[in-house]
Amino acid sequence: MTFFDLARKNAWRKPLRAALLMICVAVAFLIYGLTASFVNGSQGASEASDDILGVMNAAGRSQSLPISYMNRIAADPGVAALNYMIRLRGFVTVEKNVVAVSALDQQHLMDVSGKELGLTRELVDALSAERDKVLVGRALAEAQGWQVGQNITVTSPDAAKQDGSRDWSFDIAGIFEGENASTDTYFVIARYDYLNAGRARNKDTVDAFVVRPEPNASAGELAVRIDQMFANSAAPTQTQSEKQFLEAFLRQYADVGLIVDLVVSAAFVTLLMIVINTMVFAVRERTFEIGVLKTLGFSGTQVMVLILGETLFIFAVGGGLGLGLAKFVTILSDPSLGLVFSTPVILKASAMIAVLGLVTGALPAFNALRTPVVSAFRER
Repeated sequence: MTFFDLARKNAWRKPLRAALLMICVAVAFLIYGLTASFVNGSQGASEASDDILGVMNAAGRSQSLPISYMNRIAADPGVAALNYMIRLRGFVTVEKNVVAVSALDQQHLMDVSGKELGLTRELVDALSAERDKVLVGRALAEAQGWQVGQNITVTSPDAAKQDGSRDWSFDIAGIFEGENASTDTYFVIARYDYLNAGRARNKDTVDAFVVRPEPNASAGELAVRIDQMFANSAAPTQTQSEKQFLEAFLRQYADVGLIVDLVVSAAFVTLLMIVINTMVFAVRERTFEIGVLKTLGFSGTQVMVLILGETLFIFAVGGGLGLGLAKFVTILSDPSLGLVFSTPVILKASAMIAVLGLVTGALPAFNALRTPVVSAFRER
């Protein structure tokens, strides 16, 4: 019989207790798996690019920039590709059904964002066919039940048209998939010229410029040069990477990462207290058996390893079950939640299973190591 077999049999000597411990571990790792998937997916910052830059008005996201800035930015030798955009936020049918629209220049779309958004030349050509054509992200299309060829109307409280209406009509020309499962596809890509021609205010301005640096150029140094370029202008700029922008945007509402860390930490601290307490009593019940093992030639270190093996077995089974449930939930969840159960989440969870298994088993294993044989036999 191997050490693993002995540890497994000891763990299951009281099936109800072992099952309850595994359920506790499973619940904790289910919480971790779902919260980590949320941060990894819907927040978007974990998969956002550190290289693609966004140039916005330093006065805030609600302030626009002149489209004429484009030529000066494009003249920098560190700029490989450049696009501009305006954002339209509205709703479809009912106010709580919020939809975000990003209107860009379709001629530069492929060069700047094609790779990250999973765009193809066919999709861009379909967008270019008519001014009211749009591309819809896969997550948004599935959430809304939209299909190619369908007409949609987005009502925007903040963007009035020249005729006073706030209803913007679009025809879906295609659906983009995103580069991978972590890519945010819960939005619409529209044409800048369509929204710019129809809006009543802020014509020929943009909300942001999107910059892709040259492969050998430093994104940080390029950002500094762009901001220095317009430092003394009427509309100074603030240039950030896509990742910095998303993190700053989310922190306006709440520090999502901190909240998730606090929730997960509370779950694991509670788990540690339960498992350590249970394992201490479980080992104390077997004091006589520990004495017998030492009499048969097992060293204190071997007994200690055996108990650590029990806790690792409990955490491996419970943690695996919890992560499996988390994966299942992310598959069944609404795409709008953006839950992404990725490989980094699994790797981090596996490391946590190993560490927590060793930590919870350390105290009962140390007590077993220190138990003299004579004292162990007195427990009989």
